Order: sequence, then structure tokens, then C-alpha cells
Amino acid sequence: MQEQYTEAFNALTRLKQGNELYINSVKCDGDISHEKRMYTAKNGQHPYAVVVSCADSRVIPEAIFSAGVGDLFVIRVAGNVVDNYQLGSVEYAVEHLGCKLVVVLGHTGCGAVAAALGENCGYVKHITDEIKRAIGKETDTCKAELLNVKQSVHKIKDSVKAEGLYVCGALYHTESGIVDFE
Repeated sequence: MQEQYTEAFNALTRLKQGNELYINSVKCDGDISHEKRMYTAKNGQHPYAVVVSCADSRVIPEAIFSAGVGDLFVIRVAGNVVDNYQLGSVEYAVEHLGCKLVVVLGHTGCGAVAAALGENCGYVKHITDEIKRAIGKETDTCKAELLNVKQSVHKIKDSVKAEGLYVCGALYHTESGIVDFE
């Protein structure tokens, strides 16, 4: 059983190592060179992981994991919620690009989760209603952020099936830069 997840676990190790570099850096160490851009333009993308992340401007998956051009397939939406569009994007990355790891990356101080604890209208209500379904009656913001991540993880696990696919949640701490994986 573990053998089928080897590629996913290698990708997870790479994310953890990248986060360690990020925590101790003052600049992004990902390869964004002209050569890498030319290589991916000619040979296509081959990301080693999918990251479903919040659209918050403080949460930059490529920087957080010290990744460069073509390394991550990043899907960003406020509150890191998952609907059919995000599921379709994950499915594409898994089926067409061969990704074996999907990480739902929530973060501390998430404005979308905080908004879900109040009343909303307009288009943001689609996001906050989804978060409300995930968090139920929880009123503690920190616990709600984790419940929201878990809900998106479950949706992906239930919807996207592939041999050796590993889906997990993680929480980015906006103050320290540390990512805790579930």
C-alpha cells in the first residue's frame, strides 16, 4: 500500500523542505530563471504537487514552499473552498499532469473564515455559505480554519480518484511562515 503513495510522499517531503528554506530565507529560492521558463514553455508543465490555497495576498504557495516555475499547480480561491471549478482543476492536474499530491492550504487569520462567522450578502455569500457548512456551529476562528481545510480535503478525496493519490490538509501560520501538515 505504501508503495503506491511513494511519489506523493516524496512530493510532500519536497514541500516540507521548501517550507524550511522559506522560513529561514529573506528571498524566494524557487527557480524562476529564463532557462526554466524556456524549458517549461517547450516541454510543458510537470508540477510535483497541487496546492489549493486561499487567495489571501499573504499566502503565496510558490514562495512558502520555495518552488519555481512549473513546480506547483496552484488553485487559489478565497477561503480555500472547493466547488466544481476547483475539483475540475484538481482532476486536470491529477489526470493530465500526473500529480500524486494534493494539499489544501488554509492559513491563520483567514478573512473568509472570519466573514463566515458573520452575515454576508452578494457573491461573497457563496464562499461564506460553503465555509459555514464546513464549520457548523464552531465560533472559535482557529478551530473553524482547520474545519474548513478538512471539509475541502474530504470533498477532494470523495471526488477525485487516482491510484497513488494522497490528499492532505495544511495550515500556514502567517506570522511565522511555518506550515503544519495534517
